[in-house]
Amino acid sequence: MVKLNRIYTKTGDDGTTGLVRGPRRPKSDIRIDAYGTVEEANACVGMARLHTGSMPKIDMLLARIQNDLFDVGSDLATPGADDPAADYPTLRIRPVQTEFLERQIDHYNADIAPLKSFILPGGSPLAAALHLARTVTRRAERITVELAAVEADTSPEALRYLNRLSDLLFVLGRVANSNGVKDVLWVPGNYGDVKKGG
Repeated sequence: MVKLNRIYTKTGDDGTTGLVRGPRRPKSDIRIDAYGTVEEANACVGMARLHTGSMPKIDMLLARIQNDLFDVGSDLATPGADDPAADYPTLRIRPVQTEFLERQIDHYNADIAPLKSFILPGGSPLAAALHLARTVTRRAERITVELAAVEADTSPEALRYLNRLSDLLFVLGRVANSNGVKDVLWVPGNYGDVKKGG
């Protein structure tokens, strides 16, 4: 378990931060950006949970996802291979966690009507919050792809997990909108009053 006795250490005042192993890096480093954005996605999932009062199963699922996202962050914060002499292996996101997301996608998507248009984030507070979490997760995925292009030891499973998670959050957003009944659909070229006035 992690034990935090001090909240500030002043070691980052020079604009650097420490990874789980390896030399300190600038806080602007792409690896820090990757796991920092995963943490941002986690915060968005936490905000979504404020709206799950009538959906306890969704709340439990999101709680598990929040824990998994900490695993993703730890994975991304630990470059390089394990030392064979180390007492404990590095905490990595595992295929079983990604496979869990796939099962949840299949389960929740089974009763939702196919889409005939793209969805605008909204419809209900929970759906809007889940779509925000989804878009931040997509950003985390994009940054991790960029990281993988320059650091070959980037976890491929972290990438797969983020990809599946964004898909699951999309599906859960539809579930939160009465299984898609209250989805807000995109209407291409709908200028509204602007069109009438022009």
